[in-house]
Amino acid sequence: MTDKQMKEGPQNGGGDAKPKLKPCCACPETKKVRDACIMEKGEAACGDLIEAHKECMRGLGFNI
Repeated sequence: MTDKQMKEGPQNGGGDAKPKLKPCCACPETKKVRDACIMEKGEAACGDLIEAHKECMRGLGFNI
């Protein structure tokens, strides 16, 4: 490991404290209830849960 790598920290370059998430792994709490609602009641009946999941994703920096 070079001196530069040691100063930068882990492989993420040292600039970000949070690891970069993939969209499929972000917001598991809202995703689970949203998906269950859609399966049981259909997309039209779950607008509030869909919006809650979108808001969570936006909060993590995803462009939804």
